[in-house]
Amino acid sequence: MAEVRLQQISKSYGNNQVLQGIDLHVRNGEFMVFVGPSGCGKSTLLRMIAGLEDISAGELYIGNQLANDTPPAKRGLAMVFQSYALYPHMTVYENMAFSLSLTSMSKAEIDTAVQHAASILQMSHLLQRKPRDLSGGQRQRVAIGRAIVRKPGLFLFDEPLSNLDASLRVQMRIELSKLHRELAATMIYVTHDQVEAMTLGQRIAVFNGGKIEQIGAPLELYDKPANLFVAGFLGSPKMNILKAKVLRNLSNEVELQLAAGTHINIQLDGSNLQTGDEVSLGIRAEHILLASQTSEHSNQLEVCISFVEHLGDAAIVYATLAGEENLFAIKLPADTSDLYAGADLCIQLPGHRCHVFDGKGVALGQ
Repeated sequence: MAEVRLQQISKSYGNNQVLQGIDLHVRNGEFMVFVGPSGCGKSTLLRMIAGLEDISAGELYIGNQLANDTPPAKRGLAMVFQSYALYPHMTVYENMAFSLSLTSMSKAEIDTAVQHAASILQMSHLLQRKPRDLSGGQRQRVAIGRAIVRKPGLFLFDEPLSNLDASLRVQMRIELSKLHRELAATMIYVTHDQVEAMTLGQRIAVFNGGKIEQIGAPLELYDKPANLFVAGFLGSPKMNILKAKVLRNLSNEVELQLAAGTHINIQLDGSNLQTGDEVSLGIRAEHILLASQTSEHSNQLEVCISFVEHLGDAAIVYATLAGEENLFAIKLPADTSDLYAGADLCIQLPGHRCHVFDGKGVALGQ
Protein backbone atom coordinates (compact mmCIF):
# COMPACT_ATOMS: atom_id res chain seq x y z
CA MET A 1 0.00 0.00 0.00
CA ALA A 2 1.06 3.60 -0.47
CA GLU A 3 -0.24 6.96 0.65
CA VAL A 4 -0.11 9.93 -1.69
CA ARG A 5 0.44 13.51 -0.52
CA LEU A 6 0.10 16.52 -2.78
CA GLN A 7 1.44 19.82 -1.51
CA GLN A 8 0.63 22.98 -3.48
CA ILE A 9 0.68 21.10 -6.80
CA SER A 10 0.22 23.32 -9.86
CA LYS A 11 0.30 22.69 -13.58
CA SER A 12 0.66 25.22 -16.37
CA TYR A 13 0.95 24.99 -20.13
CA GLY A 14 2.62 28.27 -21.00
CA ASN A 15 0.37 30.99 -19.60
CA ASN A 16 -2.55 28.60 -19.18
CA GLN A 17 -2.75 27.35 -15.57
CA VAL A 18 -4.86 24.21 -15.40
CA LEU A 19 -4.22 23.25 -11.75
CA GLN A 20 -3.80 25.73 -8.91
CA GLY A 21 -2.19 24.88 -5.57
CA ILE A 22 -3.69 21.42 -4.98
CA ASP A 23 -3.32 20.08 -1.42
CA LEU A 24 -4.52 16.52 -0.86
CA HIS A 25 -3.68 13.49 1.28
CA VAL A 26 -4.78 10.08 -0.03
CA ARG A 27 -4.46 7.61 2.84
CA ASN A 28 -3.00 4.11 2.74
CA GLY A 29 -5.59 1.67 1.39
CA GLU A 30 -8.11 4.40 0.56
CA PHE A 31 -10.40 4.52 -2.48
CA MET A 32 -10.28 8.18 -3.47
CA VAL A 33 -12.37 9.52 -6.37
CA PHE A 34 -11.62 12.67 -8.36
CA VAL A 35 -14.86 13.99 -9.85
CA GLY A 36 -15.71 17.11 -11.81
CA PRO A 37 -16.80 18.39 -15.22
CA SER A 38 -14.68 18.01 -18.35
CA GLY A 39 -11.63 20.26 -18.36
CA CYS A 40 -11.46 20.73 -14.58
CA GLY A 41 -7.96 19.19 -14.28
CA LYS A 42 -8.74 15.85 -12.60
CA SER A 43 -7.18 13.64 -15.32
CA THR A 44 -4.19 15.96 -15.60
CA LEU A 45 -3.55 15.56 -11.87
CA LEU A 46 -3.83 11.77 -12.15
CA ARG A 47 -1.27 11.78 -14.97
CA MET A 48 1.05 13.93 -12.83
CA ILE A 49 0.82 11.35 -10.04
CA ALA A 50 1.62 8.64 -12.61
CA GLY A 51 4.60 10.59 -13.92
CA LEU A 52 3.11 11.07 -17.40
CA GLU A 53 2.92 14.86 -16.93
CA ASP A 54 5.55 17.11 -15.39
CA ILE A 55 4.75 19.02 -12.21
CA SER A 56 5.03 22.79 -12.70
CA ALA A 57 5.15 23.59 -8.97
CA GLY A 58 4.63 21.85 -5.64
CA GLU A 59 5.65 18.49 -4.20
CA LEU A 60 4.32 14.97 -4.78
CA TYR A 61 5.03 12.25 -2.21
CA ILE A 62 4.26 8.58 -2.80
CA GLY A 63 4.79 6.82 0.49
CA ASN A 64 7.47 8.85 2.21
CA GLN A 65 9.41 9.53 -0.98
CA LEU A 66 9.42 12.77 -2.95
CA ALA A 67 8.35 11.58 -6.42
CA ASN A 68 8.45 14.73 -8.57
CA ASP A 69 11.38 13.48 -10.64
CA THR A 70 10.91 9.73 -10.14
CA PRO A 71 10.41 7.89 -13.49
CA PRO A 72 6.92 6.37 -13.88
CA ALA A 73 8.27 2.80 -13.80
CA LYS A 74 9.88 3.45 -10.40
CA ARG A 75 6.80 4.87 -8.67
CA GLY A 76 5.30 1.52 -7.66
CA LEU A 77 1.95 2.16 -9.31
CA ALA A 78 -0.22 0.84 -12.12
CA MET A 79 -2.61 2.81 -14.29
CA VAL A 80 -5.80 1.68 -16.05
CA PHE A 81 -6.95 3.92 -18.89
CA GLN A 82 -10.29 4.62 -20.53
CA SER A 83 -9.10 2.71 -23.61
CA TYR A 84 -8.26 -0.92 -22.87
CA ALA A 85 -4.96 -0.74 -24.82
CA LEU A 86 -4.73 -4.52 -25.15
CA TYR A 87 -2.40 -6.24 -27.61
CA PRO A 88 -4.85 -7.70 -30.17
CA HIS A 89 -2.50 -10.50 -31.32
CA MET A 90 -1.95 -11.78 -27.76
CA THR A 91 -4.22 -13.94 -25.62
CA VAL A 92 -5.63 -12.67 -22.34
CA TYR A 93 -2.92 -14.64 -20.53
CA GLU A 94 -0.17 -13.10 -22.67
CA ASN A 95 -1.56 -9.60 -22.24
CA MET A 96 -1.55 -9.97 -18.47
CA ALA A 97 1.88 -11.60 -18.37
CA PHE A 98 3.62 -9.25 -20.79
CA SER A 99 4.91 -6.65 -18.31
CA LEU A 100 6.16 -9.41 -15.99
CA SER A 101 8.02 -11.11 -18.83
CA LEU A 102 10.22 -8.01 -19.06
CA THR A 103 11.39 -8.53 -15.48
CA SER A 104 13.56 -11.21 -13.90
CA MET A 105 10.56 -13.23 -12.74
CA SER A 106 10.52 -16.92 -13.62
CA LYS A 107 7.81 -18.46 -15.78
CA ALA A 108 6.39 -20.21 -12.73
CA GLU A 109 6.18 -16.95 -10.78
CA ILE A 110 4.55 -15.21 -13.73
CA ASP A 111 2.02 -18.01 -14.09
CA THR A 112 1.16 -17.83 -10.39
CA ALA A 113 0.64 -14.06 -10.60
CA VAL A 114 -1.55 -14.28 -13.72
CA GLN A 115 -3.65 -17.14 -12.36
CA HIS A 116 -4.15 -15.30 -9.06
CA ALA A 117 -5.27 -12.10 -10.81
CA ALA A 118 -7.56 -14.05 -13.15
CA SER A 119 -9.14 -15.77 -10.14
CA ILE A 120 -9.79 -12.46 -8.39
CA LEU A 121 -11.46 -11.08 -11.53
CA GLN A 122 -13.35 -14.33 -12.26
CA MET A 123 -11.84 -14.67 -15.72
CA SER A 124 -9.74 -17.84 -15.48
CA HIS A 125 -11.86 -19.37 -18.25
CA LEU A 126 -10.94 -16.50 -20.59
CA LEU A 127 -7.16 -16.74 -20.44
CA GLN A 128 -6.72 -18.36 -23.86
CA ARG A 129 -9.06 -16.01 -25.69
CA LYS A 130 -7.96 -12.97 -27.66
CA PRO A 131 -9.35 -9.44 -27.08
CA ARG A 132 -11.58 -9.62 -30.19
CA ASP A 133 -13.46 -12.52 -28.59
CA LEU A 134 -14.30 -10.55 -25.43
CA SER A 135 -17.05 -8.16 -24.45
CA GLY A 136 -16.26 -4.60 -23.40
CA GLY A 137 -16.56 -5.48 -19.71
CA GLN A 138 -14.26 -8.48 -20.14
CA ARG A 139 -11.65 -6.38 -21.94
CA GLN A 140 -11.70 -3.85 -19.12
CA ARG A 141 -11.19 -6.66 -16.60
CA VAL A 142 -8.15 -7.78 -18.59
CA ALA A 143 -6.75 -4.25 -18.42
CA ILE A 144 -7.31 -4.26 -14.65
CA GLY A 145 -5.78 -7.74 -14.37
CA ARG A 146 -2.69 -6.52 -16.21
CA ALA A 147 -2.33 -3.93 -13.44
CA ILE A 148 -2.98 -6.40 -10.60
CA VAL A 149 -0.20 -8.80 -11.61
CA ARG A 150 2.38 -6.11 -10.95
CA LYS A 151 1.25 -5.93 -7.29
CA PRO A 152 1.49 -2.13 -7.14
CA GLY A 153 0.95 -0.19 -3.94
CA LEU A 154 -1.12 2.34 -5.86
CA PHE A 155 -3.75 1.91 -8.60
CA LEU A 156 -4.74 4.84 -10.83
CA PHE A 157 -7.96 4.63 -12.87
CA ASP A 158 -8.67 7.22 -15.57
CA GLU A 159 -12.39 6.97 -16.43
CA PRO A 160 -12.09 3.20 -17.02
CA LEU A 161 -15.83 2.57 -17.44
CA SER A 162 -16.69 5.36 -19.87
CA ASN A 163 -16.77 3.03 -22.89
CA LEU A 164 -19.19 0.56 -21.31
CA ASP A 165 -22.98 0.56 -21.53
CA ALA A 166 -25.08 1.38 -18.47
CA SER A 167 -25.63 -2.18 -17.20
CA LEU A 168 -21.95 -3.08 -17.59
CA ARG A 169 -20.92 0.05 -15.73
CA VAL A 170 -23.06 -0.99 -12.76
CA GLN A 171 -21.52 -4.47 -12.78
CA MET A 172 -17.97 -3.13 -13.09
CA ARG A 173 -18.53 -0.71 -10.20
CA ILE A 174 -19.45 -3.68 -8.02
CA GLU A 175 -16.36 -5.56 -9.19
CA LEU A 176 -14.07 -2.59 -8.53
CA SER A 177 -15.44 -2.23 -5.00
CA LYS A 178 -14.86 -5.94 -4.36
CA LEU A 179 -11.38 -5.66 -5.85
CA HIS A 180 -10.50 -2.81 -3.50
CA ARG A 181 -11.62 -4.82 -0.48
CA GLU A 182 -9.67 -7.90 -1.57
CA LEU A 183 -6.43 -6.12 -2.46
CA ALA A 184 -6.59 -3.48 0.31
CA ALA A 185 -4.62 -1.26 -2.09
CA THR A 186 -4.68 2.50 -2.45
CA MET A 187 -6.81 3.50 -5.43
CA ILE A 188 -7.38 6.87 -7.10
CA TYR A 189 -10.23 6.92 -9.58
CA VAL A 190 -11.10 9.72 -12.01
CA THR A 191 -14.62 10.17 -13.36
CA HIS A 192 -17.04 12.87 -14.51
CA ASP A 193 -19.96 10.65 -13.46
CA GLN A 194 -21.23 11.71 -10.03
CA VAL A 195 -23.08 8.37 -9.60
CA GLU A 196 -19.78 6.50 -9.98
CA ALA A 197 -18.16 8.89 -7.53
CA MET A 198 -20.90 8.46 -4.92
CA THR A 199 -21.00 4.66 -5.16
CA LEU A 200 -17.27 3.92 -5.38
CA GLY A 201 -15.42 6.50 -3.33
CA GLN A 202 -14.63 6.28 0.36
CA ARG A 203 -13.80 9.95 -0.08
CA ILE A 204 -14.42 12.25 -3.02
CA ALA A 205 -12.49 15.30 -4.19
CA VAL A 206 -14.74 17.59 -6.23
CA PHE A 207 -12.77 19.53 -8.88
CA ASN A 208 -13.79 22.70 -10.66
CA GLY A 209 -11.67 25.05 -12.75
CA GLY A 210 -8.35 23.56 -11.65
CA LYS A 211 -9.18 23.68 -7.94
CA ILE A 212 -10.63 21.31 -5.36
CA GLU A 213 -13.97 22.66 -4.13
CA GLN A 214 -14.51 20.11 -1.36
CA ILE A 215 -13.16 16.79 -0.07
CA GLY A 216 -15.18 14.37 2.03
CA ALA A 217 -17.17 11.14 2.29
CA PRO A 218 -19.96 10.79 -0.31
CA LEU A 219 -22.86 11.44 2.07
CA GLU A 220 -20.99 14.28 3.74
CA LEU A 221 -20.70 16.08 0.40
CA TYR A 222 -24.28 15.26 -0.50
CA ASP A 223 -25.79 16.39 2.81
CA LYS A 224 -23.43 19.29 3.53
CA PRO A 225 -22.12 20.78 0.27
CA ALA A 226 -19.57 23.52 0.92
CA ASN A 227 -20.80 25.74 -1.91
CA LEU A 228 -23.23 26.09 -4.78
CA PHE A 229 -20.98 24.22 -7.22
CA VAL A 230 -20.83 21.06 -5.10
CA ALA A 231 -24.54 21.32 -4.30
CA GLY A 232 -25.39 21.48 -8.00
CA PHE A 233 -22.88 18.88 -9.20
CA LEU A 234 -23.64 16.00 -6.84
CA GLY A 235 -27.10 14.50 -6.91
CA SER A 236 -29.58 13.52 -9.60
CA PRO A 237 -31.70 15.49 -10.04
CA LYS A 238 -29.41 18.26 -8.84
CA MET A 239 -30.30 20.37 -5.84
CA ASN A 240 -32.98 23.00 -6.41
CA ILE A 241 -31.54 26.50 -6.02
CA LEU A 242 -33.83 29.49 -5.49
CA LYS A 243 -33.01 33.19 -5.29
CA ALA A 244 -33.90 34.77 -1.95
CA LYS A 245 -33.42 37.86 0.23
CA VAL A 246 -32.92 38.03 4.01
CA LEU A 247 -35.93 39.54 5.78
CA ARG A 248 -35.04 38.80 9.40
CA ASN A 249 -32.05 37.25 11.09
CA LEU A 250 -32.67 35.88 14.58
CA SER A 251 -30.17 34.00 16.74
CA ASN A 252 -30.96 30.58 15.30
CA GLU A 253 -33.48 31.24 12.56
CA VAL A 254 -33.44 33.17 9.29
CA GLU A 255 -36.52 34.38 7.44
CA LEU A 256 -36.08 34.62 3.69
CA GLN A 257 -38.25 36.02 0.93
CA LEU A 258 -38.29 34.24 -2.43
CA ALA A 259 -38.55 36.05 -5.76
CA ALA A 260 -42.32 35.42 -5.84
CA GLY A 261 -42.74 36.95 -2.37
CA THR A 262 -43.15 33.73 -0.38
CA HIS A 263 -41.57 33.74 3.09
CA ILE A 264 -39.39 30.79 4.14
CA ASN A 265 -38.17 30.20 7.71
CA ILE A 266 -34.99 28.16 8.20
CA GLN A 267 -33.24 27.00 11.36
CA LEU A 268 -29.79 28.44 10.81
CA ASP A 269 -27.03 30.32 12.55
CA GLY A 270 -27.03 33.27 10.19
CA SER A 271 -24.63 35.43 12.18
CA ASN A 272 -22.90 36.58 8.99
CA LEU A 273 -26.13 37.71 7.32
CA GLN A 274 -27.71 41.15 7.31
CA THR A 275 -31.27 42.16 6.50
CA GLY A 276 -31.51 42.71 2.75
CA ASP A 277 -28.63 40.37 1.84
CA GLU A 278 -29.19 38.35 -1.33
CA VAL A 279 -28.69 34.63 -0.81
CA SER A 280 -29.53 31.30 -2.45
CA LEU A 281 -31.86 28.71 -0.93
CA GLY A 282 -31.19 25.07 -1.77
CA ILE A 283 -33.25 21.93 -1.20
CA ARG A 284 -33.02 18.46 -2.71
CA ALA A 285 -35.94 16.96 -4.63
CA GLU A 286 -36.48 14.08 -2.19
CA HIS A 287 -36.75 16.40 0.83
CA ILE A 288 -39.77 18.30 -0.50
CA LEU A 289 -43.18 17.34 0.86
CA LEU A 290 -46.69 17.70 -0.50
CA ALA A 291 -48.58 20.19 1.69
CA SER A 292 -51.37 17.62 2.05
CA GLN A 293 -48.94 15.19 3.70
CA THR A 294 -47.78 17.46 6.53
CA SER A 295 -49.41 19.42 9.33
CA GLU A 296 -46.81 22.19 8.94
CA HIS A 297 -48.37 25.29 7.38
CA SER A 298 -45.23 27.40 6.97
CA ASN A 299 -42.83 27.32 4.00
CA GLN A 300 -45.54 26.37 1.50
CA LEU A 301 -45.26 27.11 -2.22
CA GLU A 302 -47.55 26.82 -5.22
CA VAL A 303 -45.95 25.27 -8.31
CA CYS A 304 -47.24 24.21 -11.72
CA ILE A 305 -46.17 20.87 -13.20
CA SER A 306 -44.33 21.04 -16.55
CA PHE A 307 -43.65 17.32 -16.98
CA VAL A 308 -43.25 14.12 -14.99
CA GLU A 309 -40.61 11.37 -15.17
CA HIS A 310 -42.05 8.03 -14.03
CA LEU A 311 -39.14 5.90 -12.78
CA GLY A 312 -41.11 2.93 -11.47
CA ASP A 313 -40.25 3.30 -7.78
CA ALA A 314 -40.72 7.08 -7.81
CA ALA A 315 -41.83 10.02 -9.93
CA ILE A 316 -39.71 13.10 -10.57
CA VAL A 317 -41.92 16.14 -11.07
CA TYR A 318 -40.45 19.17 -12.84
CA ALA A 319 -42.45 22.29 -12.09
CA THR A 320 -42.36 26.02 -12.69
CA LEU A 321 -42.21 28.43 -9.80
CA ALA A 322 -43.08 32.12 -10.05
CA GLY A 323 -39.99 34.31 -10.30
CA GLU A 324 -37.65 31.41 -11.18
CA GLU A 325 -36.22 30.58 -14.62
CA ASN A 326 -35.15 27.01 -13.80
CA LEU A 327 -37.55 24.13 -13.32
CA PHE A 328 -38.09 22.95 -9.76
CA ALA A 329 -37.58 19.18 -9.20
CA ILE A 330 -39.70 17.24 -6.71
CA LYS A 331 -39.30 13.52 -6.00
CA LEU A 332 -42.55 11.84 -4.99
CA PRO A 333 -43.80 8.26 -4.47
CA ALA A 334 -44.70 6.53 -7.73
CA ASP A 335 -48.34 6.12 -6.70
CA THR A 336 -48.91 9.84 -6.08
CA SER A 337 -52.14 10.80 -7.84
CA ASP A 338 -52.94 13.74 -10.10
CA LEU A 339 -49.44 14.20 -11.49
CA TYR A 340 -49.79 15.58 -15.01
CA ALA A 341 -48.56 18.55 -17.02
CA GLY A 342 -50.49 21.70 -16.17
CA ALA A 343 -51.61 20.55 -12.71
CA ASP A 344 -50.95 22.77 -9.71
CA LEU A 345 -49.18 21.43 -6.61
CA CYS A 346 -48.89 22.88 -3.14
CA ILE A 347 -45.59 21.83 -1.60
CA GLN A 348 -43.83 22.38 1.71
CA LEU A 349 -40.10 22.96 2.24
CA PRO A 350 -38.97 21.55 5.62
CA GLY A 351 -36.75 24.21 7.18
CA HIS A 352 -34.25 21.70 8.57
CA ARG A 353 -33.73 20.30 5.05
CA CYS A 354 -32.92 23.66 3.45
CA HIS A 355 -29.44 24.98 2.67
CA VAL A 356 -28.50 28.64 2.50
CA PHE A 357 -25.60 29.99 0.44
CA ASP A 358 -24.30 33.54 0.72
CA GLY A 359 -23.74 35.96 -2.13
CA LYS A 360 -20.44 34.27 -2.98
CA GLY A 361 -22.04 30.83 -3.11
CA VAL A 362 -20.54 29.60 0.18
CA ALA A 363 -22.73 27.43 2.40
CA LEU A 364 -23.77 28.93 5.75
CA GLY A 365 -24.37 27.26 9.09
CA GLN A 366 -22.22 24.16 8.57
